[in-house]
Amino acid sequence: MSDRDRLRDLLLERSFRTGDFVLASGARSSYYIDCRTTTTHAEGQALVGRMGLALLREAGLAPDAVGGLTMGADPVAYAIAHASWLANDPVNAFTVRKQPKDHGTGKRVEGCFASGHRVVVVEDVITSGKSALQACDAVEAEGGTVLAVIALVDREGGGREAIEARGYAVHTIFPVSELLAATAG
Repeated sequence: MSDRDRLRDLLLERSFRTGDFVLASGARSSYYIDCRTTTTHAEGQALVGRMGLALLREAGLAPDAVGGLTMGADPVAYAIAHASWLANDPVNAFTVRKQPKDHGTGKRVEGCFASGHRVVVVEDVITSGKSALQACDAVEAEGGTVLAVIALVDREGGGREAIEARGYAVHTIFPVSELLAATAG
Protein backbone atom coordinates (compact mmCIF):
# COMPACT_ATOMS: atom_id res chain seq x y z
CA MET A 1 0.00 0.00 0.00
CA SER A 2 1.33 3.47 -0.87
CA ASP A 3 1.96 6.12 1.78
CA ARG A 4 -0.87 8.17 0.30
CA ASP A 5 -3.36 5.30 0.47
CA ARG A 6 -2.37 4.45 4.03
CA LEU A 7 -2.58 8.10 5.13
CA ARG A 8 -6.04 8.37 3.56
CA ASP A 9 -7.09 5.23 5.47
CA LEU A 10 -5.74 6.63 8.74
CA LEU A 11 -7.56 9.92 8.21
CA LEU A 12 -10.79 8.04 7.58
CA GLU A 13 -10.28 5.73 10.59
CA ARG A 14 -9.01 8.27 13.09
CA SER A 15 -10.04 11.77 12.00
CA PHE A 16 -13.20 11.77 9.87
CA ARG A 17 -16.52 11.97 11.73
CA THR A 18 -20.09 12.42 10.53
CA GLY A 19 -22.83 14.15 12.49
CA ASP A 20 -23.82 17.75 13.12
CA PHE A 21 -20.85 20.02 13.79
CA VAL A 22 -20.22 23.74 14.17
CA LEU A 23 -16.93 24.73 12.55
CA ALA A 24 -14.56 27.44 13.79
CA SER A 25 -16.05 29.72 11.12
CA GLY A 26 -19.49 29.27 12.72
CA ALA A 27 -20.78 27.28 9.73
CA ARG A 28 -22.54 23.97 10.29
CA SER A 29 -21.26 20.79 8.67
CA SER A 30 -22.40 17.17 8.43
CA TYR A 31 -18.79 16.04 8.87
CA TYR A 32 -15.74 17.03 10.87
CA ILE A 33 -12.09 16.25 10.25
CA ASP A 34 -9.93 16.36 13.38
CA CYS A 35 -6.55 15.76 11.75
CA ARG A 36 -4.77 15.93 15.11
CA THR A 37 -5.87 12.37 15.86
CA THR A 38 -3.89 11.33 12.78
CA THR A 39 -1.04 13.86 12.83
CA THR A 40 -0.15 13.03 16.45
CA HIS A 41 -0.40 9.27 15.89
CA ALA A 42 3.01 7.59 15.50
CA GLU A 43 2.30 6.08 12.09
CA GLY A 44 0.37 9.17 11.01
CA GLN A 45 3.34 11.40 11.88
CA ALA A 46 5.67 9.32 9.73
CA LEU A 47 3.25 9.35 6.79
CA VAL A 48 2.44 13.07 7.11
CA GLY A 49 6.15 13.86 7.23
CA ARG A 50 7.02 11.86 4.13
CA MET A 51 3.96 13.02 2.18
CA GLY A 52 4.45 16.66 3.22
CA LEU A 53 8.11 16.60 2.23
CA ALA A 54 7.23 14.96 -1.09
CA LEU A 55 4.57 17.63 -1.69
CA LEU A 56 7.14 20.38 -1.06
CA ARG A 57 9.59 18.82 -3.48
CA GLU A 58 6.98 18.09 -6.18
CA ALA A 59 5.91 21.73 -6.01
CA GLY A 60 9.53 22.83 -6.41
CA LEU A 61 9.61 24.49 -3.01
CA ALA A 62 12.85 24.74 -1.02
CA PRO A 63 11.95 26.67 2.13
CA ASP A 64 14.19 27.40 5.09
CA ALA A 65 11.35 26.28 7.36
CA VAL A 66 7.74 25.15 7.52
CA GLY A 67 5.15 26.05 10.11
CA GLY A 68 1.79 27.54 10.79
CA LEU A 69 -0.74 28.65 13.35
CA THR A 70 -0.67 26.57 16.50
CA MET A 71 -2.11 23.97 17.12
CA GLY A 72 -3.30 22.18 14.00
CA ALA A 73 -0.22 23.06 11.97
CA ASP A 74 2.32 22.09 14.64
CA PRO A 75 2.42 18.29 14.21
CA VAL A 76 2.38 18.69 10.42
CA ALA A 77 5.38 21.05 10.48
CA TYR A 78 7.30 18.91 12.98
CA ALA A 79 6.61 15.74 10.97
CA ILE A 80 7.92 17.37 7.78
CA ALA A 81 11.03 18.64 9.60
CA HIS A 82 11.72 15.16 10.97
CA ALA A 83 11.19 13.48 7.60
CA SER A 84 13.47 16.02 5.94
CA TRP A 85 16.26 15.23 8.39
CA LEU A 86 15.90 11.50 7.74
CA ALA A 87 16.01 12.23 3.98
CA ASN A 88 19.23 14.23 4.44
CA ASP A 89 17.39 17.29 3.06
CA PRO A 90 16.73 19.37 6.20
CA VAL A 91 13.85 21.82 6.47
CA ASN A 92 13.32 23.30 9.93
CA ALA A 93 10.02 24.01 11.66
CA PHE A 94 8.40 26.94 13.44
CA THR A 95 5.15 27.71 15.22
CA VAL A 96 2.98 30.80 14.98
CA ARG A 97 1.29 31.78 18.24
CA LYS A 98 -2.29 32.99 18.06
CA GLN A 99 -1.22 35.97 20.19
CA PRO A 100 2.28 37.30 20.89
CA LYS A 101 3.73 36.48 24.30
CA ASP A 102 3.59 39.27 26.84
CA HIS A 103 6.87 38.16 28.41
CA GLY A 104 10.33 37.10 27.27
CA THR A 105 11.04 38.15 23.70
CA GLY A 106 7.37 38.76 22.91
CA LYS A 107 7.69 36.92 19.62
CA ARG A 108 4.72 35.55 17.76
CA VAL A 109 6.74 33.24 15.50
CA GLU A 110 8.72 30.71 17.55
CA GLY A 111 11.20 27.99 16.68
CA CYS A 112 13.56 27.89 13.73
CA PHE A 113 12.56 31.15 12.11
CA ALA A 114 14.44 34.39 11.49
CA SER A 115 13.79 37.52 9.50
CA GLY A 116 14.71 36.87 5.87
CA HIS A 117 13.69 33.21 5.92
CA ARG A 118 11.70 31.80 3.04
CA VAL A 119 8.95 29.61 4.46
CA VAL A 120 6.01 27.44 3.56
CA VAL A 121 2.98 27.83 5.79
CA VAL A 122 1.40 24.48 6.64
CA GLU A 123 -2.10 23.63 7.75
CA ASP A 124 -3.87 20.45 8.73
CA VAL A 125 -7.24 21.41 7.20
CA ILE A 126 -8.05 24.42 5.04
CA THR A 127 -11.64 25.55 5.51
CA SER A 128 -11.97 29.34 5.26
CA GLY A 129 -8.23 29.92 4.90
CA LYS A 130 -8.25 32.25 7.92
CA SER A 131 -5.68 30.31 10.01
CA ALA A 132 -3.22 30.00 7.14
CA LEU A 133 -3.58 33.69 6.31
CA GLN A 134 -3.02 34.65 9.97
CA ALA A 135 0.19 32.62 9.88
CA CYS A 136 1.25 34.28 6.60
CA ASP A 137 0.63 37.72 8.09
CA ALA A 138 2.64 36.89 11.23
CA VAL A 139 5.58 35.53 9.21
CA GLU A 140 5.64 38.56 6.94
CA ALA A 141 5.33 40.95 9.90
CA GLU A 142 8.51 39.39 11.30
CA GLY A 143 10.41 39.72 8.01
CA GLY A 144 9.83 36.32 6.42
CA THR A 145 8.73 35.50 2.88
CA VAL A 146 5.89 33.02 2.34
CA LEU A 147 6.56 30.81 -0.69
CA ALA A 148 3.28 28.87 -0.55
CA VAL A 149 0.72 27.21 1.70
CA ILE A 150 0.40 23.44 1.95
CA ALA A 151 -2.30 21.44 3.72
CA LEU A 152 -3.14 17.89 4.51
CA VAL A 153 -6.85 18.34 3.63
CA ASP A 154 -8.73 20.99 1.64
CA ARG A 155 -12.40 21.12 2.73
CA GLU A 156 -13.11 22.74 -0.66
CA GLY A 157 -15.13 25.45 1.01
CA GLY A 158 -13.49 28.56 -0.40
CA GLY A 159 -10.37 28.62 1.76
CA ARG A 160 -8.02 27.75 -1.09
CA GLU A 161 -9.49 30.55 -3.16
CA ALA A 162 -9.16 33.05 -0.28
CA ILE A 163 -5.50 32.14 0.17
CA GLU A 164 -4.82 32.27 -3.58
CA ALA A 165 -6.58 35.66 -3.77
CA ARG A 166 -3.87 36.96 -1.43
CA GLY A 167 -1.23 35.75 -3.91
CA TYR A 168 -0.11 32.49 -2.30
CA ALA A 169 0.04 29.18 -4.15
CA VAL A 170 -1.81 26.37 -2.35
CA HIS A 171 -0.88 22.68 -2.49
CA THR A 172 -2.86 19.97 -0.72
CA ILE A 173 -2.55 16.23 -0.26
CA PHE A 174 -6.28 15.40 -0.10
CA PRO A 175 -9.35 17.22 -1.35
CA VAL A 176 -12.23 16.50 1.03
CA SER A 177 -14.25 15.20 -1.94
CA GLU A 178 -11.86 12.22 -2.07
CA LEU A 179 -12.47 11.45 1.63
CA LEU A 180 -16.23 11.88 1.24
CA ALA A 181 -16.23 9.54 -1.78
CA ALA A 182 -14.32 6.92 0.22
CA THR A 183 -16.91 7.07 3.03
CA ALA A 184 -19.82 6.79 0.60
CA GLY A 185 -18.47 3.66 -1.08
